[in-house]
Amino acid sequence: MAPALLLLRLLALIATAREACAARAFAAASNATAHGATVVAGKLNVHLVPHSHDDVGWLKTVDQYYVGSNNSIQGACVMNTLDSVVDALARDPARKFVVVEQAFFQRWWAEKIPNIQAVVRKLVDSGQLEFINGGWCMHDEAAVHYIDMIDQTTLGHRMIKKQFNKTPRAGWQIDPFGHSAVQAYLLGAELGFDSLHFARIDYQDKEKRKAGKGLEVIWRGSRTFGSSSQIFTNVFPVDYSPPDGFGFEVLDENILPVQDDMLMFDYNVEERVNDFVVAAIEQANFTRTNHIMWTMGDDFSYQYAESWFRNMDKLIYHVNKDGRVHALYSTPSIYTDAKHFSNISWPVKYDDDFPYADSKNSYWTGYYTSRPTFKRYVRVLSGYYLAARQIEFLVGRSFLGMFTTSLEDPMAIAQHHDAVSGTAKQHTTDDYSKRLALGASKVEKGVNVALTCLLSSNGTCAPSVQKFSQCPLLNISYCPSTEETVSGAKNLVVVVYNPLGRERSDFIQIPVNDENLVVKSSDGTIIESQLVEVDNVTRNLRKVYVKAYLGITTNKPPMYWLLFQASVPPMGWNSYYISRSTGISASGQLERIFNSVSGVDLPIQQSFFWYSSNQGDIVDAQGSGAYVFRPNGTTPTIVSSSVIPCILSLFISNS
Repeated sequence: MAPALLLLRLLALIATAREACAARAFAAASNATAHGATVVAGKLNVHLVPHSHDDVGWLKTVDQYYVGSNNSIQGACVMNTLDSVVDALARDPARKFVVVEQAFFQRWWAEKIPNIQAVVRKLVDSGQLEFINGGWCMHDEAAVHYIDMIDQTTLGHRMIKKQFNKTPRAGWQIDPFGHSAVQAYLLGAELGFDSLHFARIDYQDKEKRKAGKGLEVIWRGSRTFGSSSQIFTNVFPVDYSPPDGFGFEVLDENILPVQDDMLMFDYNVEERVNDFVVAAIEQANFTRTNHIMWTMGDDFSYQYAESWFRNMDKLIYHVNKDGRVHALYSTPSIYTDAKHFSNISWPVKYDDDFPYADSKNSYWTGYYTSRPTFKRYVRVLSGYYLAARQIEFLVGRSFLGMFTTSLEDPMAIAQHHDAVSGTAKQHTTDDYSKRLALGASKVEKGVNVALTCLLSSNGTCAPSVQKFSQCPLLNISYCPSTEETVSGAKNLVVVVYNPLGRERSDFIQIPVNDENLVVKSSDGTIIESQLVEVDNVTRNLRKVYVKAYLGITTNKPPMYWLLFQASVPPMGWNSYYISRSTGISASGQLERIFNSVSGVDLPIQQSFFWYSSNQGDIVDAQGSGAYVFRPNGTTPTIVSSSVIPCILSLFISNS
């Protein structure tokens, strides 16, 4: 985590310097110019921001979206978008476009020949092509962990810095289903962004803010850090699409092109200009200053970019010729600089934008718990990835190389707002899981070797008789290394690693078949332990899921769980030796809480319930689903009177 935070601090310094330079540039004249985009004092300036929102998996998988396959589900091809945009930008230096998701851009970049890469570098240097947000994906803000937010953002920013020596200035979280104050200060102000832009806030809050011209605010994400945590935040008045009638995707059945050839029967310049001015003035009523932003794009737009740019070229020309308002190609950075130059005060916001609702009975809280197994899988691998990188560092990459890189891309993709949120289709979620599993299996091999290096007597990575294995299926009582009979001449060594920056004590639980076992610490001290019989439910789960995950049949399930308490120093490890040398709640549930400080001993009763989903009715058709949580009444149904224990991941060795 430390390298990621150091990089973020570096980016913050760079971005702050850029902001100062931009502010000085705007202060130089009343008609400010930045990268060829001119704003006009005394007029309403309409900033056209061309963009394409490219989900890193949703209705289709990441690969399908990139290459444009499986179009019976959705016609989308990001490869075509990037090819088409670069060609269109190269035709006219006034045109601009913003690139967001690095998961797609980096694939595309790696495939390009040097000549094309040179063209792209020129477009980036000139400001025609601008990277915003800059993460591998547009991450979720509710179900994601802040470390994973940092990691996926760092991965994208690192590639942009390496290839273009650029640092994104603007946050662009236009589609996540609500927003966290953590995003505002940690992945906004602390990252060095000078603005944050998004669309989804509660519909009632949005209407109130529109009435008070409060859609644009200074968001102070941390009361502790005060003004250092604040960022200019722009909430779109509707969504991230253009105003009605101004989308120009070539296959859109509702497209209204600008026809400026007077020989055509459907010549419509006056009509289109009037529509533009009316829409601009309407939006201006919701904001402060004489600058408004139009988000000129939508999901997987610009697959034929010239259709968009040709029509925007005409609009800009004819609108500016009309003179009532001023239109220009722009980016979030240019727009924010113009807002800063206006030098007015803004409302201050402190809280989250959760929960998000877009209408009555449409609270998007269902995704907080949608696909819980995938959410847990991502969270488990997040901790594992962190620990593996620490071990990689401790051993030294000169010995084993960078064995953790196989999880970089899958983990970053999993933070997408349709991935960890649980809102992607099943086949897409399966694809996410497959990527994570393949990446984790490669990292696991590196960790096994690295542990041998760390625990060797001379600190080298020479071949050792001690072979480590890991048990990712402990939660279904499957761990072949611990289930073997422990003979008199053989010890089972359990290595517990702690990736946290503080000492940690926790209970370790492993499946065994021996009754007479003793647990000792590395200094030979006997550790108190307990045997608990494995229940039939767990045995049946083991049989089913070992077959499903590994494709093998297990004949003999373990008889017991062996439990003992392990204490591990910060960012360190301890070894425990199990050799031959004997309580349980019938339900497996928590039955009492004892406070060792106050001496209070409280019995408790624990139950698990589920709610039936509401499918909608005549009055309100809104049903419960992956996005919205709407139960069918307030009375839940009990699930079970017993529970199945969950197990920590361990590094296991036989010696």
